[in-house]
Amino acid sequence: MWIADNWKDYEVLDCSRGEKLERWGDYLLIRPDPQVIWDTPKTLKGWRKCNAHYHRSKKGGGEWEFFDLPSQWTIHYKELTFNLKPFSFKHTGLFPEQAANWDWFSEKIRRAGRPIKVLNLFAYTGGATLAAAAAGASVTHVDASKGMVTWAKENAVSSGLKDAPIRWLVDDCTKFVEREIRRGNHYDAIIMDPPSYGRGPKGEIWKIEESIHPFIKLCTKVLSDNPLFFLVNSYTTGLAPAVLTYMLSTELKSFGGHVQSQEIALPVTASGLFLPCGASGRWEA
Repeated sequence: MWIADNWKDYEVLDCSRGEKLERWGDYLLIRPDPQVIWDTPKTLKGWRKCNAHYHRSKKGGGEWEFFDLPSQWTIHYKELTFNLKPFSFKHTGLFPEQAANWDWFSEKIRRAGRPIKVLNLFAYTGGATLAAAAAGASVTHVDASKGMVTWAKENAVSSGLKDAPIRWLVDDCTKFVEREIRRGNHYDAIIMDPPSYGRGPKGEIWKIEESIHPFIKLCTKVLSDNPLFFLVNSYTTGLAPAVLTYMLSTELKSFGGHVQSQEIALPVTASGLFLPCGASGRWEA
């Protein structure tokens, strides 16, 4: 299990009965989490005095209940700054558990001793993009949502990376990779954080169980002759770490190196235990 335990501005204070109590900087949020199937006493006062609470509806979706929360605020991770805001389906614009991966590949980029070109697919609000750029890589950031790419650019400005070598693209990830293959463009590292289900800008359907293996196979065609790493994230509970290992090992065997996959998790302050937050598969040279 890889643990994101270097945060100072974020922590999971407690979790019980399908919900987690989190501290995001100065603010306490309660959000649903399907992994939290245990029923432990909610004794921390934050459960009764939070700044916002996302209530999931039995009909699907849900809505925020606000008590005292600004429309936008910031938190920091090391040298990076992220702009947060509550928006649809419980999200705030950041997945803190990914810091475990940011630390891993940032160290690899810094130690590479050569220029590294990173392709970040399904790149969301840019956490991995900014971590890679801060470590010295040039990054191509691709996401199908114009709003997410705009948000990522704001995070880059807040993190002092406005002039970093980042290419910002609003595009369907599969179609972009197909075009890069035709253009003959290559990358030293690939990061992908695909949704369980999604639609491209022209209605393209993405279902992770059906699409992820062909997409990994496609992406190997834009790897350079001397690739550094390949990172795949999954929030789909049906894709066990061993499944990620199998796919990466199968498609990257010609490059040598080795593959490791683990659950990623966040420490829970109240219990000293760890909240699972999906899985990651890592190939490295």
